[in-house]
Amino acid sequence: MAESRGTGAPTVLRVVLGKRLADLREKAGIGYEQAAAALDVTHATIRRMEKAETGLKIPYVEKLLTTYGVRDPEEVEGFLVLAREANRPGWWHRYRDVLPEWFSAFVSLEGEANLIRAYEPHYVPGLLQTEDYARAVLRAGLPHASDEEIDRLVALRLARQARLAGDEPPLLWVVMDETVLRRPIGGRAVMRAQVDRLIEACAMPRVRLQVMPFAAGPHPAMYGPFHIFRFELQELPDIVCSESLVGAVYFDEREDVSTYLEALDRMCAQATPAQSTEAFLGGVRKEI
Repeated sequence: MAESRGTGAPTVLRVVLGKRLADLREKAGIGYEQAAAALDVTHATIRRMEKAETGLKIPYVEKLLTTYGVRDPEEVEGFLVLAREANRPGWWHRYRDVLPEWFSAFVSLEGEANLIRAYEPHYVPGLLQTEDYARAVLRAGLPHASDEEIDRLVALRLARQARLAGDEPPLLWVVMDETVLRRPIGGRAVMRAQVDRLIEACAMPRVRLQVMPFAAGPHPAMYGPFHIFRFELQELPDIVCSESLVGAVYFDEREDVSTYLEALDRMCAQATPAQSTEAFLGGVRKEI
């Protein structure tokens, strides 16, 4: 995946469909130019469809399936159902008035992943934030936003959290820097409530929290926050999201992802064991 900063953010299903179409084209021995000729488009359009950089028109998908030799009615219908789902706006589309395009991709990945691993050096991860803490963080990061915009973004953040309480929640495994717990955000009452929320999260069967204490010294990921998403869908590789002030970069090349995975594994070994996190948080809570 490439950097996402204002281009149409791909949904997970669009990525899956693009990869499946690419596989069919290659198995049929058809090049970009021949596929493009079947649709009367440029070869760049075919590349963009396969890379999930553009929407997939149903007639285009039907024509490509015919061109690639797919004749079985059930297989064709399966592709068309997937294409319709891929083109359907995600639940977060109703927040499009305040949601940056680059973050739409993040929410889509987060919503489909069965394993979410993350390093957070600055803030409590969004999936574990209280409403008041989220509001304080968003207000600090978006000083020119209106109160209405902040309210909408807080609502989006809380809506994202619903998946942790759903029937099939992902495994959320987070390493937080101790700075996250020591930086006062929103006042003492807000911080107390937020630490209480983290203590509650420690008891959730699909949440694993670790703290990187100051005493651990330097570690491999002191450059900034990142998330690693893993999926059940075989077409999708692990995807890393590394955020910046104005957008995010998404990596899915094996070498890049392996670098982040190795760094996070080393950090997990340095950080407090997950079974000790609740006690660590309890100590912090007494100091607030």
